[in-house]
Amino acid sequence: MAKKYVYFFGGGKAEGKGGMKELLGGKGAGLAEMTNIGLPVPAGFTITTEVCDYFYKNNRKYPQGYSFEVKKNLARLEKLVGKKLGDPDDPLLVSVRSGAARSMPGMMETILNLGLNDRSVEGLAMKTSNRRFALDAYRRFIIMYGSTAMGIPRKKFDDEFDDIKERRTKVRLNIRKGTVLDTDVNEQELEELITRLKNVYKEHTKKDFPQDPLEQLSGSVDAVIGSWMAEKAVTYRRVEKITGLLGTAVNIVQMVFGNMGDTSGTGVCFTRDPNTGEDIFYGDLLMNAQGEDVVAGIRTPIHLSDLGKIMPNIYKQLTQVRSRLEKHYKDMQDIEFTIEEGKLYILQCRTGKRSPMAAFKIAVDLVKERLITKKEALLRISDKEIEGLFYPVIDPKIPLDELKHNLFATGIAAVPGAAAGSVVFTAKDAEAWTAQGKKVILVRKETSPEDVGGMHAAKGILTATGGKTSHAAVVARGWGKCCVVGCEDLAIDYDAKNVSVGNTIIKEGDEITINGSTGEVFKAPLNLIKPELPEAYNSLMTWADDVRTLKIRTNVDTPYDAENAIRLGAEGIGLCRTEHMFFDTDVRRMAIQRMIIAEDEETRKRALDELLPFQRKDFAGIFRAMDNKPVTIRLIDPPLHEFVPHTENDQKHLAQRLGIPFHQVKRRIDRLHEANPMLGHRGSRLCITYPEILDMQVRAIMEAASECKKKNIAVFPEIMLPLIIDAKELQILADRTRLVADSVMKEQGVKIKYLVGTMIEVPRAALLADQIAKVAEFFSFGTNDLTQMTLGMSRDDAGRFLPDYVDEKKAGVLKSDPFQSLDQDGVGLLIKMAIDKGRKTKKDLKVGICGEHGGDPASVEFCHLNGFNYVSCSPFRVPIARLSAAQAALKFGKKK
Repeated sequence: MAKKYVYFFGGGKAEGKGGMKELLGGKGAGLAEMTNIGLPVPAGFTITTEVCDYFYKNNRKYPQGYSFEVKKNLARLEKLVGKKLGDPDDPLLVSVRSGAARSMPGMMETILNLGLNDRSVEGLAMKTSNRRFALDAYRRFIIMYGSTAMGIPRKKFDDEFDDIKERRTKVRLNIRKGTVLDTDVNEQELEELITRLKNVYKEHTKKDFPQDPLEQLSGSVDAVIGSWMAEKAVTYRRVEKITGLLGTAVNIVQMVFGNMGDTSGTGVCFTRDPNTGEDIFYGDLLMNAQGEDVVAGIRTPIHLSDLGKIMPNIYKQLTQVRSRLEKHYKDMQDIEFTIEEGKLYILQCRTGKRSPMAAFKIAVDLVKERLITKKEALLRISDKEIEGLFYPVIDPKIPLDELKHNLFATGIAAVPGAAAGSVVFTAKDAEAWTAQGKKVILVRKETSPEDVGGMHAAKGILTATGGKTSHAAVVARGWGKCCVVGCEDLAIDYDAKNVSVGNTIIKEGDEITINGSTGEVFKAPLNLIKPELPEAYNSLMTWADDVRTLKIRTNVDTPYDAENAIRLGAEGIGLCRTEHMFFDTDVRRMAIQRMIIAEDEETRKRALDELLPFQRKDFAGIFRAMDNKPVTIRLIDPPLHEFVPHTENDQKHLAQRLGIPFHQVKRRIDRLHEANPMLGHRGSRLCITYPEILDMQVRAIMEAASECKKKNIAVFPEIMLPLIIDAKELQILADRTRLVADSVMKEQGVKIKYLVGTMIEVPRAALLADQIAKVAEFFSFGTNDLTQMTLGMSRDDAGRFLPDYVDEKKAGVLKSDPFQSLDQDGVGLLIKMAIDKGRKTKKDLKVGICGEHGGDPASVEFCHLNGFNYVSCSPFRVPIARLSAAQAALKFGKKK
């Protein structure tokens, strides 16, 4: 049986189903499902994602039999609706839309009104008794087809339209100031415009605008499939970490028109408020408009609730659709609709993008409403949604007078939170400035999919037009990025690089603050603070803790960070970096530098004796903060040259302070120089050469633990030796560690249960894990260095070439950045081997991970599947790790 490439829907029946997203894309699956449940959906057919996949794998050719299926389904559509594509008397018009399995709002192409030509436009005018409508539909089609299918710059068409408005419409309507709307342009002006648009088309393509509707259809399908690999789409997938999809489906759907007059309109709505999660109907619409006008943000829409006053019957039908779809899909839905001369049509529904706060409230509320289970609620929350809860808000302590004085403008609050930064006016500048470490606010008249890179780089987004469902709002909401839209008072001058309201001008580089919760824009950088977490967050995280088996620890170096991590749910410390403590004060820096410069052991020991009380105090503070929780402390790891100055002036200053000759300081520092310090004299190698460093650090740990135990604070120190390569090396250092620890306990008259283990961060250690496990009481995988050494890539330098390795348009060698998400195929294989070998030697060997991978959801899932005891990450990733561990347990079952 031949493979099926096209699926039909219409007349109350569909060949596809809602569960076929991978094949039909989200849009196609939604259209099929809505048709099957009896909603008013225009008829059409979907070309599957397998066609797109075949196209790119076979030198941009289509599969055999595909064209025949398209023509067969087009004939079926024509028969169902009683109209023919391109018919001069009563033409069928269709839209051609993209639709991947994962939502990518605005990133791929859409073409509307396909089937219009010089003859069928007159037939449409006669049939609808509305020539202006028909001409407006034709000019839209020429612009969309020309810019999308043929690559003609959209601005070329827009310039012609603007010229007509300026020279003809403005004069006719006697408009001296103010904006001319698209709807103000009359029939005669549209006729002239269409001629000029076709001239632009011919000038760029050297061909007349196509009159054959099948040629139009073929070109439009090519454009949609071609948009799958467009730069903006590839960038969006990279940013959103979307991988493994076949491509985009293509949906050919009978057109319904929202621009046929005052009883027609188009809109986008959400079944719940996507910003707060409240159970209220939320959305925007434009009367006498087509769908592209709402999403593009070219006109500022009216609120959905106004439809209840304008067309109460339609609003009632829409609320019934809202209820039906939410109960059917058991989630908040994003619905696109059109009203054609008083009749409602549903064009699309999909799971709605929502703010982080809304994500939690909706999930918990749906459980309370018994629409979903706790398990389903947990699986719906993403790491970005947790992260977004910690985005800043404007400090409520700022006086009201100060806020009023700095108020610049007010727009529509599109995505909550607040952001402050320097104003930039192009996406390219937003990316460039951010790469230089600057915080920026991207200010645009309206955003387009081409701006996606800059939108992602910016701290916040501000647009002069658009509503809560415009491109800027939808994309920003998906990222939890602060956004204000529809700020109509803004006069943006791209050439002069400034924005003004009245006499107040803000130039590129000036700092502003935007409040995505109120729509306010302030002409100053205001103080921002972290918000309070919503109650729904606490409920859902409690559910997560009930089901996960992985323990979650944190990487911290100070008592303050430890206390913060506890508040975020940490169950211990998986990595305390002792060397960070040496930089804390000038006295500490001097002591460590004196130790490094020392030429003999006695001088080194005296310097270490100065450091001992500081380290002891720090460890005691951390033990107190972590009362009754395990604390893994890594002994010194960086090479010694990192602690000393490298310029001649700084070295002279150090010599003066230490009271020793400059040449002695310089000679010692020069000796410390290494060609490749990452693979040099660092970690446990320092303790082999200078065992007195180990003695001081272990003594400080155990004295602090003894002090705490005497105060009835439960302590569980785990002493970790880094960069081990061999069991014998570990044995030497572990024996010395235990000798010092036992000596301190004897001196203090206390007994403390402590462990001595190692970081597995060198491939050789992973290969010899069975031997190392005879000595180590625990393994902690230092995946940052293990990744560097396994891939032979420097984390600090790979940025120059790594993007090419991840970019699917270039090499596409790696699925993702291996320093952000664990390389499971390579590094993961070493880790699995090390765990297997280690536990064959020591059945109950404790295993953890302490690289930043411990806060990456995919890496946490890997740890769950491979029997880790815990993961450890930075404090603000702890909630993400908690949720990811719960999701892994729900997906794969609890691992012992």
